[in-house]
Amino acid sequence: MGKIDVSVPDIGDFKDVPVIEVLVKPGDEVKVDQSLVTLESDKATMDVPSPLAGKVAEVVAKVGDKVSMGTLIARVETADAEAPAPAPAAKDEPAAPPPAAKEPEASEPAAGKGPPPAPASPFPAAPAAAGPAKPDFSGVFAGPAVRRLARELDLDLNAIKGTGENGRITREDVKAAIAGAAPAVASGGAGLPSIPPVDFAKFGPVETMPLSRIKRISGPRLHASWVNVPHVTHTDEADVTELEAFRKSLDEDARKDKAKPYRVSLLPLLMRAAVATLKAFPTFNAALSPDNSALILRKYWHIGVAVDTPDGLVVAVIKDVDQKGVLDLARELGELSEKARAGKLSPAEMQGATFTISSLGGIGGTAFTPIVNAPEVAILGVVRSKMAPVWDGKAFHPRLMLPLCLSYDHRVIDGAAAARFMRHLAGLVEDMRRVIL
Repeated sequence: MGKIDVSVPDIGDFKDVPVIEVLVKPGDEVKVDQSLVTLESDKATMDVPSPLAGKVAEVVAKVGDKVSMGTLIARVETADAEAPAPAPAAKDEPAAPPPAAKEPEASEPAAGKGPPPAPASPFPAAPAAAGPAKPDFSGVFAGPAVRRLARELDLDLNAIKGTGENGRITREDVKAAIAGAAPAVASGGAGLPSIPPVDFAKFGPVETMPLSRIKRISGPRLHASWVNVPHVTHTDEADVTELEAFRKSLDEDARKDKAKPYRVSLLPLLMRAAVATLKAFPTFNAALSPDNSALILRKYWHIGVAVDTPDGLVVAVIKDVDQKGVLDLARELGELSEKARAGKLSPAEMQGATFTISSLGGIGGTAFTPIVNAPEVAILGVVRSKMAPVWDGKAFHPRLMLPLCLSYDHRVIDGAAAARFMRHLAGLVEDMRRVIL
């Protein structure tokens, strides 16, 4: 029997992350990968798992503690005296913390607004404090479920008076706080008016449904991007008649793969064409310096792909696309999409994109305006292809046309450059042989 120290693993470039829940107590039996504590940064939540099975001998971390990679959180007694490998040293450019499996993080195009107020409750409660909820409620008499609900509704439990036994804050108190104080939606920046609050309950029955964590986290970031980046969207279309026939042949072979069947969508082909176009137009793969006085030209090509999950869009990042073939990209894209929908993307799999593709082709539409995923300077939107009559100078022919929508940062890219970028991309998509030139 030996005691093994359990520390916070690599959580990326975040330090002093608050502990919002302690999930075990001394004497509890834990299994491998069972969550011990929950951390919450401004971007994601993360459950810290036990690396081994055994009995909890001591819980060092407390709710409200600020921890970083390597911080001791507990000691576990186990018959196996061999300690797990220590957490690796921090890197210069670590990734952001991964989301908890039950609620995948992050995202891309999605609107984030506060939840509407609920009907009034007979339980008295003090008005909730405006603004985001405090990540730790140390000293507050409330259970874990109530704390989680308060975080989901962006309420500060310190401002709520509990009506439960001995002043305990209940779920009804939290709901009453929402009903009793309709907080104004925060202004997007200096000079921007806030949206006035409305008591919807006085017009008819309402129901309060908290936004998913993805949308609550991505909303302010998308708002910041929309407010700070002067967006322009340029649309074009590409003839993908031959490309679609080629894709179908690849997909048929992929589904017969004896090792592990997979699918080949249009995305891997678009990713290769996009990288070839980004190399021809390096400004589109760049980022503005923090003071907006220079361009940082990135010499790597990591493509972010928006993945639809039950809780919202998540951007999975495929690294070094220029060094991978279409079939390799198809396999990796399928694996990352499955992990994204299960909320199991690792930090490295959500960070570092230089250009993003958001595809709605499997759903429909004719065009849309994707929001630039700053600090990137451009994003490509793709909708469903359609058959259309195309004039070749002598006659009309039915051709499969793919609409493409490029949103870009007008501080970096002008309209003429965007038009040339899209014509180059369309030319590659129409004849993928050009990608190898």
